Order: sequence, then C-alpha cells, then structure tokens
Amino acid sequence: MQDHTARSSEQASTNWEILARLQCAVIRRRGRYIVVDLMVPHRTLSTSTRNGGQSDKVRHLLNHQSCEATGHDARFEIITGQGMEAYHNTVCNEVGLSPDDTAVMGTAANMNYAAIVSKRHEDLEVVAVVTAGVESNATCAGDPAVWHETPDGFAKLPNGTINTMVLSNTPATSSALAQVAMMMVEGKTAALRRLAVPSRYSADLATGTGTDQYCVAAPIDGRKPLTTASSHMKFGETIGLAVREATLEALRWQNGLEPSYTRGLLHALGRFGLTEQKLLDGLAKILDPADFELIKKNSKAVIYEPHVGAAAHAMAAVLDRARYGILPQTCVQNALAQQAALLAASLAAKPDNWPKYHARLQATEGDANELVIAAIALGWSDKWRAT
Repeated sequence: MQDHTARSSEQASTNWEILARLQCAVIRRRGRYIVVDLMVPHRTLSTSTRNGGQSDKVRHLLNHQSCEATGHDARFEIITGQGMEAYHNTVCNEVGLSPDDTAVMGTAANMNYAAIVSKRHEDLEVVAVVTAGVESNATCAGDPAVWHETPDGFAKLPNGTINTMVLSNTPATSSALAQVAMMMVEGKTAALRRLAVPSRYSADLATGTGTDQYCVAAPIDGRKPLTTASSHMKFGETIGLAVREATLEALRWQNGLEPSYTRGLLHALGRFGLTEQKLLDGLAKILDPADFELIKKNSKAVIYEPHVGAAAHAMAAVLDRARYGILPQTCVQNALAQQAALLAASLAAKPDNWPKYHARLQATEGDANELVIAAIALGWSDKWRAT
C-alpha cells in the first residue's frame, strides 16, 4: 500500500494540476485527462470496458476527452479501429497508468468544465466529479434507439455524455455500492429535470444520454462498512446532492445551461417542434409588417420574458399530461387555450385582457405551436396599443 501511495503521489506531482486532495484520494487534471488516484484500496463499480463492474483492484479512475463533439470521424476511426480493449490500454499509457488497475471513461466534454462537489454529514464525505454534455444525445429511458451492437461493432459514436465519479471516504458493502450507483443516476436525472432538458429522440424530458458512464468508489480499510445508500439515509442524501449539484454545474459550463436561461419559450416547447424560425415565420403571416419588424428585432425580449416562459412551461405540462392519458382529450384544447391566453396577457402586460384573449384563442385551429404563435401575435399587437 505504501508503494502504491508513493507512486500515485509522484505521478500526481508531475505536470498535473491538483484539483482536490481528499481523505482517501487525489483528483488531478492535465490537458484532456482527469485522474482520481485512490490512495488506499477501494471497492469500485464502473462502466469501464476493462476492470468494469465491481472490482477490488482498481486504483485509478480516469475520465478523458476522447473526441470533439461533432464531425470528428478520424478520431472515431482510431478508437473503433483499435477496439475498446486496446483503446483502454492506449489511454492509460498516455498518462502513465497501469491498464490493469484503471477504470476509464471517455466523453466529448472538455475536462476544464468538470465540476467537483463535496457533501458532508459528520465524518461522512461524498465527492462527485462530473463532466456533462446533452446538446445532441440526451435521451429519456425507453426512447427509440438508433444503434444496435453487433459482432462488427457500432455504426457511429454519439457525442453527448454525462460522466460521473462518486467517491466516498467511508467503506460500503457491495449491495450499498450498487445503491450508490442508483442514487447517482437519480441525482443526475434530478439535475436534468430541474433544467427541463429535452430528449433529442422524443417529446419527453431527458433522463440521461445514450453514452453515460460512471465510476463509484469506497475505501476498504477495516472500518465497518455502510450497509445502505437509500435516499432515506444521510449517505444516500449526500450522494444525491453532490451529483445533482455537480451535474448542474458541469452543464452550465459545457452547454451554457444556466438555470435562468431555461425559462425561455423555446426551451419549454422546443421538444414539441417549436423553433425560433418557425415562430418568426408564423408571426410574419399574422402581424402587421411594422409589428413584425419590431418583434424580430426584439425576439429575445419575447422568448425570455419570465411570465411568457412560465405560461410556455405550463403548456408543455398540459401537452405531457395529454400524451400520458392523464387529461381527457376533450379537455386538452381548452386547457392549452387557457395557458396561451395567459401567455398573451403576460406579453402584452395587460392581465385584464385574459378573457378576451381566451375567447380568441379557443377558436384558433391548428396544433399547440400555432396556438402559441397566435398568442404571441395577440400579446405583441396589444403591448404598445393604447387602451
């Protein structure tokens, strides 16, 4: 153990930025790589191609940027040409780690955007290290899949990934470690729900991406291990909090998903097909030319108006409840018209006009997007009109 600790400390001190020194581990970064050196023996659970699943021999956790997010076909060919086992060796050799005791994760995310969050309860500490990107590969569990593994491999490499490391300073049983992974996933999904991240493959909100990976680790040092990571226990709570906050922070830097920016009209309804171009094209057909030119020049003031965003998110909730069969179909159109009228009144800054807008919008034909466009046209036309 002393040799292992000395070797890891020497590696960590050579051209590496030390991000954190923990009770049982050191987190370091250099270029495209983040490494966690486990300074005492740990039990790990991971998605690594080699040394994956549960292991008591892993001594390093490695996350790295394996490619750029879009169009990096040459890099994909390098990875797939070697095969994942050989690529594991290549990555480890690039940073001087033994492939036999390292768990590896890869992503298109920038390692400089990694978020590290620590949560404590008395002597218990949980640290989450997260890199995250969701712009092109976010999925909801059960979405239609577009890849299938065959003996010949995969067709292409997706480019959105949430990679998570969870480090406990306290031992955990094998079953508790499995619960750590479960709580980690729930914490990640809770972050995505807070940001209303849309799936790229359906109208649902995302629960993750199609290429998410993880490594969780707890020391083996003779102390009595924790036996559960249930959300009813402080161990589970600290895992959920650390992962949720780290995922939010990583997405803020990688994708610019500042929580306040997700209030917008297009973020709320984009998963139902509403785009800025569709919005402007629709408004051009309805609005007076002068009104249209004005709204085109001030589109962000409309898209990010907070009450407009609130109404749009409410419309998205109505559409979800309708898709899931929670609302009778005979009630859906009126429920949408109610929220659309609120959107129009909010944009016009004339809440007393809601009844008038509701009556107009109830008669609007078309889908939800056309209803939204009509509501914006109503509200914008009235905003600067003398009452």
